[in-house]
Amino acid sequence: MRHVIALDVGGTGMKAALVGDDGELLHRARRVTGRERGPDAVVETILGFAAELRAHGVETYGEPAAAAGIAVPGIVDDEHGIAVYAANLGWRDVPLRALLAERLGVPVALGHDVRTGGLAEGRIGAGKGADRFLFVPLGTGIAGAIGVDGRVEAGAHGFAGEIGHIVVRPGGTPCPCGQHGCLERYASASAVSEAWAAACGDPEADAADCAKAVASGDPNAVRVWQEAVDALADGLVTALTLLDPRTLIIGGGLAEAGEVLFQPLRDAVRRRVTFQKLPSIVPAALGDTAGCLGAGLLARDLLDSTDPTTDPSEVTA
Repeated sequence: MRHVIALDVGGTGMKAALVGDDGELLHRARRVTGRERGPDAVVETILGFAAELRAHGVETYGEPAAAAGIAVPGIVDDEHGIAVYAANLGWRDVPLRALLAERLGVPVALGHDVRTGGLAEGRIGAGKGADRFLFVPLGTGIAGAIGVDGRVEAGAHGFAGEIGHIVVRPGGTPCPCGQHGCLERYASASAVSEAWAAACGDPEADAADCAKAVASGDPNAVRVWQEAVDALADGLVTALTLLDPRTLIIGGGLAEAGEVLFQPLRDAVRRRVTFQKLPSIVPAALGDTAGCLGAGLLARDLLDSTDPTTDPSEVTA
């Protein structure tokens, strides 16, 4: 059975799968990333995990994977297959595509984790059928993936979609990026957690607790939540003014609040648009499997475009 290896590398854990030609997840596995052991150890863990997946394919299906796709955090040079920088993993300029291709002996695609998750949401998830979409996961920070006709735009330097660093409150809270008032300092899950912990006096309280308090009508929670929603709407309207997406997909931990988030967010965006066409605003559909599914799509795309005589390490995603 022809299949591909899909790997989604996170700061603490890795999700992986063997994916069939029809997109079915044939086999799933997880590993601890082990970032506390240093960047070299993380890379070796990734290579070893990929080799285990290859061996499982041989044992179970009688043949090795035909290609592999891997999604990683940080700054990624998709074209040259380089994991440029990841603060959480401590690596710099790792030729990850070439290393994996050498270990596996097959073409490898390397992608940015959010763009790869966005690719999956756009093709087979909440954005399926939309020719233009914007995927925005609200997690520890806020990133974005710009979808155009079945692919995700990386930009000239690999920074396309960084909506979390749109300044929505000029002169506001400092951001690690060096600016003040960035969107992710007000509307990420971590920002809401911080604001709610301060408002309720419980340092252990988080965004999920805030959402529950909003649902129960707590006025302090409603205030904290609405401030986050207003900031998010300001950032999203800037993005949709520039990109004109047909579908706006919201994911990440904050989106798990469901209509507690989506109803006021749709209202806030609607109040802000003037000449712009209002996109559909929908929750992400694939959850934490998006990155892995997207990595599988990258790998399958390689099979559709690769010359069989090409050196696997030279193949671009």
